[in-house]
Amino acid sequence: MKKLALTICGLVLLVCGTSASARAQTGAVREPDQATSLRDPLLEADSMKNLEAARLYFKLRKAYRASLARSEEIIAGNPNFSRIDEALFMAGMSHLYLSQKKGKQPPTLDAEKHLEEAKRYLSQLVGEYPESEFRKKAEEELKPFGGVKSAGEGKQ
Repeated sequence: MKKLALTICGLVLLVCGTSASARAQTGAVREPDQATSLRDPLLEADSMKNLEAARLYFKLRKAYRASLARSEEIIAGNPNFSRIDEALFMAGMSHLYLSQKKGKQPPTLDAEKHLEEAKRYLSQLVGEYPESEFRKKAEEELKPFGGVKSAGEGKQ
C-alpha cells in the first residue's frame, strides 16, 4: 500500500514539475507585434471575405461602386486588418475610375469628389504602408494629380 501511495505521489510530482517547466518555457516565445495581437480572428475572416468580393468586383466585373463599398467597409470596420493596404488601394482606384466614368456602374459623386477621395486613399496607402506591394502603383497613379497628398491638405 505504501509503495502504491509513493508511486502515485511521485507521478503527481512528476506531472506538476513537467507542466511548470513547460509553462516557464512559453515565456521564451517571441511576443507578437501589437498590430497582430489586436486582430480579432472573426473580424479578420470577415474582412478577408469582403476583400475577396472587392477584388472580384474590381478586377473581373469592373463594378467599381461595389468594390468601393466592400473596401470602405473593411477600412472603417477593421483598421488593423492584415491586408488594409490592398483595401486602401482598391478604394482609391475605385474612386479614381469612378471619377473617370470607367466601369459598368455610374458614379455616386461628382468627378471632383471622387478624385479627391482617390487621392486621399492612395496617399494614405503611400504614407502609412511604405513596404506595401501597392505603394509604387499608387504613387504612379498620384503623379498626374500632383503626387502624394499630405494629411492636412484639403481640410479647412
